[in-house]
Amino acid sequence: MNCESESSFLGKESYAALQNSSSPRSVKSTGRTQYHLNPQASYKVAILGAAGGIGQPLALLVKMSPLVSDFTGPSELADCLKGVNVVVIPAGVPRKPGMTRDDLFNINASIVKTLVEAVADNCPEAFIHVISNPVNSTVPIAAEVLKQKGVYDPKKLFGVTTLDVVRANTFVAQKKNLRLIDVDVPVIGGHAGITILPLLSKTKPSVCFTDEEIHELTVRIQNAGTEVVEAKAGAGSATLSMAYAAARFVESSLRALDGDGDVYECAYVQSDVADLPFFASRIKLGKKGVEALISSDLQGLTEYEQKAVEALKAELKSSIEKGVGFAQKQSVAAA
Repeated sequence: MNCESESSFLGKESYAALQNSSSPRSVKSTGRTQYHLNPQASYKVAILGAAGGIGQPLALLVKMSPLVSDFTGPSELADCLKGVNVVVIPAGVPRKPGMTRDDLFNINASIVKTLVEAVADNCPEAFIHVISNPVNSTVPIAAEVLKQKGVYDPKKLFGVTTLDVVRANTFVAQKKNLRLIDVDVPVIGGHAGITILPLLSKTKPSVCFTDEEIHELTVRIQNAGTEVVEAKAGAGSATLSMAYAAARFVESSLRALDGDGDVYECAYVQSDVADLPFFASRIKLGKKGVEALISSDLQGLTEYEQKAVEALKAELKSSIEKGVGFAQKQSVAAA
């Protein structure tokens, strides 16, 4: 499916309003360079798994961006990927009650491997956004596949953990009666269970939490995906919220590609901030991908957060090794 952004279903007036709302408001007091969205920009986005529970609403939300002028659907995977700037991979099976993200590994690992091989062959310079769970393992799989193809650029491979930030912001805003738009909670680690660590001490605006509130909020943010799966009772997982979060990360990537010099998001990337090969933290995005890892977020942590960081490392290390081992085993089998 090809459609020009001017043919948006929103209509001309709504489309113009969206363009205006998509351009971030600059804060003169910071002295930062103002960024003005260019509605004539032309970026191509491929969503691999666009017919799925996350893919459908994600495709709709991404198409609303005035930075997307070409949107291609899947008749042939290779043709779909030619000239793509951003590849988003939500393909795979969703969780059901009683399943962990790790239970999805055997099915989704093979899907991600196949799709990333196609990306490597057809658009090796694209930003790659991995959503397929377990992200803690599928991102290392993607990295190994790209290495085997000789096209790995660690600055352009992202595990999308934006939903953890969206949830953290939402729960904190509700707990403290704050406007959601004003709240920003960095979330580090990984994207499953205890590897998801909201740094509540770094919340903006600065707020005070009791020890009980910190524990309650941390556990709820870590288990929010399971909460949704159980609430849907087998009818699906957190598809709409994940689509929203993924669309936000796509928009941030497109703004960075378009020259915005003030784009920050949390993401699971190759990292050296925590003695693990991959780690989620705040990053600065630029035209070439990850421009900087914001390691300062890991400084001055509370005792609770320090212990949580140490506790998550073993599980995250195991998940990373599982992904790397899978990709290497598949490579040997194919040789």
